[in-house]
Amino acid sequence: MTEHQKTIVVGDLFSMSQTALPWQLLEGKTVLVTGATGMLASYVTWLLLFLHERKGINVTVVALCRNRGKALDFFGEHTGKPYFHLLIQDVCDPIAYHGPVHFVFHLAGNASPHFINTDPVGILRCNLLGTMNLLEWARKAQSSRVILASTREVYGKSEGRALLDESAYGTLDPLDYRSCYPESKRAAEALLKAYHLQYGIPFNSVRIAHSYGPAMLLKNDGRVMADLLGDVVAGHDIVLKSNGEAVRAFIYVADAVTAMFTVLFRANQAETYNLANEAEPISIKDLARLLTQLRKDKTLKVVCHASQETAKGYCDYRRVALDTSKLQALGWKPTVSLREGISRTFQFNS
Repeated sequence: MTEHQKTIVVGDLFSMSQTALPWQLLEGKTVLVTGATGMLASYVTWLLLFLHERKGINVTVVALCRNRGKALDFFGEHTGKPYFHLLIQDVCDPIAYHGPVHFVFHLAGNASPHFINTDPVGILRCNLLGTMNLLEWARKAQSSRVILASTREVYGKSEGRALLDESAYGTLDPLDYRSCYPESKRAAEALLKAYHLQYGIPFNSVRIAHSYGPAMLLKNDGRVMADLLGDVVAGHDIVLKSNGEAVRAFIYVADAVTAMFTVLFRANQAETYNLANEAEPISIKDLARLLTQLRKDKTLKVVCHASQETAKGYCDYRRVALDTSKLQALGWKPTVSLREGISRTFQFNS
């Protein structure tokens, strides 16, 4: 990362570290983060390192990922430190760390429509084989708690509901083009519960909806925020392949990460939590307009090319908002507005 990009990230890390959470519970602990160069996972990793180096909390970080070049770009300044270990491997392979681990953030996996269309087997391998491999390792290592990044898509198609709480399961078509992702996340949660029942491994899952922020991929992703941000950063007009009326609600990466730590510190074992920011729902068309406004480039236009068909790899269910009251009862609430989060993401990519 450039020094400019580090400044943006450090500002988020400082804000997160000021959250009224019992960070001292990390003292003397080792935390494994899978998929460490992903957007959410990189922020978890950076926050743990920030707490060690700036807040004096003696926590050891084990960052597992496949891309050495990206890992060194993100974490290179920490390599060689006794409290940071970099594991370059696939989560589906035997975990190559043999010391004690107390907490695991299992964040490896891909939700990109691009990879859903081009590598559905890889998505299934990570969420099924990778999760089982990690749990087998955790069983032998006797780690104390696993936090899984799941998805709102496990609810499937829900009819007649105004809000989706943690029990609002609908239907999923296993032969749908996109089902490699939500079906394998459902199975990953089932694996966690099975290992909890049979081997006593504590776990929680968080069902995340539409996170974004610095360090997100802007190319070859396919998700709405990534594609639109990528167009605007590149100075291209935004061309919507729909009428833009579909509504989404987006959560900034720092809010999502503090939510995951809230679950780690305060949640009951073997429970799941919805994770979203439903305070500012916005249509895709209005999001596109907001992006062009914040970029302050009056030459950029928003063009709609409406289609009656949903592209392969995209979810075509009617959106129902997530009920996050269970998570908020633990003391969490989102703090970063959509406008502010987009501004920070633009600054990072400028």
